[in-house]
Amino acid sequence: MSDRNTDIKARADEAIADDAKLTETVEQLAVGSRRERQHAAAVLHAVAKADASLLVPHIDKLIDALNRPEAQTRWEVLEALTLIVPLDARSCGKAIPEAETSLFDEESGPVRLAAMRFLCKIGATTANRSDKVWPLIDEGIQCYHGDLEFNDMLIALIDFSTGKLSDDVKASFAERMKFDAENGKGTLRRRAQQITDNLK
Repeated sequence: MSDRNTDIKARADEAIADDAKLTETVEQLAVGSRRERQHAAAVLHAVAKADASLLVPHIDKLIDALNRPEAQTRWEVLEALTLIVPLDARSCGKAIPEAETSLFDEESGPVRLAAMRFLCKIGATTANRSDKVWPLIDEGIQCYHGDLEFNDMLIALIDFSTGKLSDDVKASFAERMKFDAENGKGTLRRRAQQITDNLK
């Protein structure tokens, strides 16, 4: 484990054990320097992986952090919010506009991937939410098809395909993936086929 990873784990353990430390770390997303914000976001992502429930009271501040200029802060926070969705999807849903901006970030593949993961997770929770995010997910599939992060996006799309989707979304999604399921190669074809099978 690198020194940075060791430090992030130590800071996350402190935040998990001490609510004041957790709150202080969340506050750094707004007031810290670029470097401090990135570090705080990485710590909070680690906290979310350990116990996402601790961050539920801080959802609004996490969403606000999606407006920071640096990519790492945004993708770490999006990954944290994705882990919080099962606990409070309604509050996390307020992040959809910021996730849309991140999905079409021209500078950062990790930000685009984190946004796709978040949108798939939130969209899978109810039919209404699936209707709301599907146009964004669909555009993302078309924009990033063949890009480096698309294979990882497909994993999120597989999860989305097993969610509580509206009939309209299921039909559109199946149609979108049909070509790759029939004509793709290797991993792309297998994953696209899995999606279309899930949607039947």
